[in-house]
Amino acid sequence: MKTAWIFATRELRSGLRGFGIFLACLALGIAAIAAVGSTRTAILKGLERDGAALLGGDAELQFTYRFATEDERAWMQSQAIQVSEITDFRSMIVVPSVSDAPPERALTQVKSVDAAYPLVGEVKLSPEMPLNQAIAANGAVMERVLADRLGLSIGDSFNIGTGTFRLSAILQREPDSAGGGFGLGPRTLVRTESLANAGLLQTGTLFDTKYRMLLPEGTELAALERDAEQRFANSGLRWTDARNGAPGVQQFVDRLGAFLVLVGLSGLAVGGVGVSAAVRSYLERKTSVIATLKTLGASRSTIFATYAIQISLLTILSIAIGLVLGAALPLALAPIIEARLPVPAEFSVHPKPLIEAAIYGAFAAAIFTLWPLARTENIRAATLFRDALGHDNALPRKRYLFLTAGLVAALVLSAIAFSGTAFLTLWTAGGIIAVLGVLALAARGLRALAAAATKMHALRGRPALRLALGAIGGPREQASSAILSLGLGLSVLAAVGQIDGNLRGAIAQDLPDVAPSYFFVDIQSDQLNGFNARLAGDPAVSRVDTAPMLRGVISKINDRPAKEVAGDHWVLQGDRGVTYAQTAADGVTITQGSWWPADYTGAPQISFAAEEAEEMGLVLGDTMTINILGRDITGTITSFREVDFSTAGIGFILTMNPAALQGAPHSHIATVYATPEAEAEILRDLAGTFPNITAIRVADAIARVGELLASLAAATSLGASATLITGFLVLIGAAAAGVDARTFEAAVLKTLGASKGVILQSFALRAGLLGAAAGTIALVAGLTFAWAVSTFVMETSFAIVWGNALAIIIGGVAATMLAFLGYAWGPLKARPAGILRRGN
Repeated sequence: MKTAWIFATRELRSGLRGFGIFLACLALGIAAIAAVGSTRTAILKGLERDGAALLGGDAELQFTYRFATEDERAWMQSQAIQVSEITDFRSMIVVPSVSDAPPERALTQVKSVDAAYPLVGEVKLSPEMPLNQAIAANGAVMERVLADRLGLSIGDSFNIGTGTFRLSAILQREPDSAGGGFGLGPRTLVRTESLANAGLLQTGTLFDTKYRMLLPEGTELAALERDAEQRFANSGLRWTDARNGAPGVQQFVDRLGAFLVLVGLSGLAVGGVGVSAAVRSYLERKTSVIATLKTLGASRSTIFATYAIQISLLTILSIAIGLVLGAALPLALAPIIEARLPVPAEFSVHPKPLIEAAIYGAFAAAIFTLWPLARTENIRAATLFRDALGHDNALPRKRYLFLTAGLVAALVLSAIAFSGTAFLTLWTAGGIIAVLGVLALAARGLRALAAAATKMHALRGRPALRLALGAIGGPREQASSAILSLGLGLSVLAAVGQIDGNLRGAIAQDLPDVAPSYFFVDIQSDQLNGFNARLAGDPAVSRVDTAPMLRGVISKINDRPAKEVAGDHWVLQGDRGVTYAQTAADGVTITQGSWWPADYTGAPQISFAAEEAEEMGLVLGDTMTINILGRDITGTITSFREVDFSTAGIGFILTMNPAALQGAPHSHIATVYATPEAEAEILRDLAGTFPNITAIRVADAIARVGELLASLAAATSLGASATLITGFLVLIGAAAAGVDARTFEAAVLKTLGASKGVILQSFALRAGLLGAAAGTIALVAGLTFAWAVSTFVMETSFAIVWGNALAIIIGGVAATMLAFLGYAWGPLKARPAGILRRGN
């Protein structure tokens, strides 16, 4: 080992010539992973630090459709220094008409608060004033986007339900806004007591109550949570505390960050192709040195160790550069990121994501350099040909194959440990390996096709094209580097673009054909007949569906905690809609079991959604306990039915027989299918007659979902762009490595009478064909993946988004043309005599 160290350090004294691409590819991949990880950690640290401010207190108890009971209030008062009560619900704001103009209406997310709000933090208003002053005497504050949409100025009046309010200020910031989740409308803040006569907080209407508590210093939150859940076990309460003040945001950031890190691994894989090519090129130049060392008695292990030490030192340098960049980039961009984030972030140098990125980089470097290093053993002492290593395609010895497999397994296990999601990691790793394998096979196929095409009679008289195809099909052309380096990044971009385009198409084109115009919620039982009467004779209305509406939390399955049986299935996350029906609605398909008789009054029975039941492992005869308004109702599953959520119509996971919910306060929901021209008039009539009813325009809700999808697609595309940049660097490296070969080729062609124009045309065609091939292969891979996701995961129709498809192919051509033609001028200008005298 000492001898190997001496040899290695002596060779490195000559400088890092030829290792620029090695350093750049590895450092860029590590930097991307480190930057994403550092940003994710900064946000999570900010959420952890400001958990109480994001939550609005040290702990929160939340109830659905009801206020806390006297016992619950007494317990909270006994534990807390101060308690604040908040309600949250959707409603319509109506601005009374002026002269003959129709009234303005808009959906809003209403938060009503008491005098103690906010317990932590500060509400910022414009003009500046205390919140209690702004919302006193039926005052209200709202976000500027809502005020502008309604044309409201400070001092103007508007209605919420049957109550009249006055706009006192513009809401600029809520300290607890991050914990509010996804809302369909901008925020309005009012005093809870001002809603007393608005008809919006009746028993059975849709609202949540939250009780925030400020606790004495040193309170053990975990113990207090256990006490609350045991004391009020069947109340339907949901507990949140400052340990995780914005659980939805934290989970989203954590999962998105983990996904983007895994996308970053694809960039590291592409960088690995460049790393491998750089090591191979370096060792080709060292063929005579290696042969000489063997002549002098150097063993295989000494030679392997000599170059392994050099690569290890360069890997350490690359990791150091990548970590510095990955740590510095979030710090440099911190002001911009913080200004755009709705949550706090704590930007600093966080060791954990840097260590994670370093481990990924070390594994990637080892995996992609082991094979070129192992092939040094195949050089014999008598072999002093310049390209001996270049033409040796034999596999390394078995121990290197097993070691490579072990390194890949270690990398995947590390990714599982760091990301916390084995399913996503294994699919990502499998996808990367599969795509790289397909791209490698495609590169071989392309070379074979190019070689065969050169023999076609149709190419006679087209020397530039024939030369280009001959070069692609020859042993020295960088077809594999071009296809592999660009292919993976373009595949990810193609898949993201196609999935995003098809999902948007389904939302914008397919869904409106079957979706209702409006959802109406909070229809009281005594209003239902009048509601239906208004719509029954309207020729513009094609269909009206109504259903009783309750919400409940599934707490037990077969007398066991529900999450023990079905894990973290989405049906168990929070409360779910519950309805009742005497008979199955028209068009409902019962997949197993049977519906209860119309006059059934026995023990509670449940009809459950078939697909979700299968995912949760439910079978006929299972019992399920649902907590509705603080009361546990246990029923037996007697049927499974198909529920189609893709139409945006009424769809309930859980339906019970009417007697099971007899006497439970509730409201009704309705979907109205009407022509677009009639929507405004229908809304005016119903909102004017029933001001407590909330109308949700489906098109607006769809637009909000579309905005969220666009943000996710942009984040994923950004991660894929890093892969593409790395691929472009690999292309540059391949082009630089082939300069000598192209110089010799140009010299031979000039000697045989070819003009510079023909040679340049040949180089351009070569680059263009390689780029088009890389783009086409990547597009096929991306389309295949996007089709599978759209068909089997999203369950939507699939059609090729041609704009994205053409952009992928054009991008492949442009990238290869830039990379390869940038190195074409040197070979063209070289004099043939000197080149041929030296030999290739």
